[in-house]
Amino acid sequence: MSQEKNEVSQGRQESSLRRAQRSAPFRRRCAPSVVLLLPLGLASCSRSPFPNYPASYHEFAYVSNGAGNTVTVLDLVYLRRDRMIQVGRQPTGLTVNPVRNEIYAVNSGSDSVSVIDATTNRVVSTIGVQRTPYFLAVSPDGKRGYVPNSGSNTVSALDLEKHRQIGYASTGEGPGVAKVAPDNHTLVVSNRISGSLSVYSITNSAQQPLKLRDSFSGCLGATDVAVVADSSAEPDSGAKAFVACSASHQVMVVWLSASPRSWRGKQDASLQSDHLLCFLDVGDTPTRIAAMPNGNEVFTANFGSDTISEISTWTNEVLGTYPIGSKPSGAIIGGDNSSLWVTNFGADSAAMYNIDDGRVEASVRTGEHPDTLTFSSNQQLLLIADAGSSDVAVIRLQGKNGPTLFTMLPSGGHANDIVVKGFRSRR
Repeated sequence: MSQEKNEVSQGRQESSLRRAQRSAPFRRRCAPSVVLLLPLGLASCSRSPFPNYPASYHEFAYVSNGAGNTVTVLDLVYLRRDRMIQVGRQPTGLTVNPVRNEIYAVNSGSDSVSVIDATTNRVVSTIGVQRTPYFLAVSPDGKRGYVPNSGSNTVSALDLEKHRQIGYASTGEGPGVAKVAPDNHTLVVSNRISGSLSVYSITNSAQQPLKLRDSFSGCLGATDVAVVADSSAEPDSGAKAFVACSASHQVMVVWLSASPRSWRGKQDASLQSDHLLCFLDVGDTPTRIAAMPNGNEVFTANFGSDTISEISTWTNEVLGTYPIGSKPSGAIIGGDNSSLWVTNFGADSAAMYNIDDGRVEASVRTGEHPDTLTFSSNQQLLLIADAGSSDVAVIRLQGKNGPTLFTMLPSGGHANDIVVKGFRSRR
């Protein structure tokens, strides 16, 4: 108990220090009925400018090209385009399997998911789903996938070992994004048209792989979701879902139930059920939510007000809303928990916001209309898919002159998403 109290105290001290250091004109707090017990930040480590990869190592970036019905493969070891893969019509979301060497391309125009084998960079299977899918979430064990189908108001459950749909469940209207809780027992789906969040229990039943548990409304234009788990030593101790209400200026915060067998569930019976915690005021049109790897904070990219908002997951409080650039769209936080990268869709650039110092520390030119972004596996490179110029900006993050644009690699027509997969081949 004393250790957990110390962790909560440290989190509150950290939030207080940041509030004292920076003004927070849009600060808003809701009742912290649930405080997550989260670890302290990870220490960063120094790396050489470019690594020497072993011969057995491979790393690829995958870019979905909505206008070309293809996925571009970029070789990140040699920094060159490897090939173009034909997939279904209008590929949108891409997802990496954390366990298997597979990439999944969601084909919105052909109601399917293309399975790409990363060792051969070929499509090995196509899984039919429901109407107009956009996104796929993979379970932490890599065995299941979940696809919201915006045209049929359902979410499909996929067996990723057998490459087939095993069932589906009803959602709200216009489902878009799905996220699996780290304990692999809960799935959440945001519903853009109905402005709601659907919460499901994940089961082992082949007849009913998903069971609707709860639904929460009032989040206008619900889009992106971040799920931050409680960091108690035991599993099933609950989590929080942060939902971007993109048709407004708010984020909805929902507690996801802890198991009655867990320590937290036993200590507080109210934590055994899902419930709405609050709505937080952020900037206009929040479209993307990025979570710190340690889970202490999440940030929203507010497309309509050219700002980012910083939210404490400990206290359910907006610590501040700050200018970042023109029409921020994508956001990602580095493994050291101190650097937030944001793509400025309207300024053809990417900005690096120093979380510890509370200021924009770097700005790098990209291609036209930069949108989605990801790190290389070692986080020495930042890769940004430019929707307007059909290329990928490769930014070198470590060097004596700071982050710099290293090269541009061709992708395809209208880049929708980008992901990275690194692995060692078997000999």
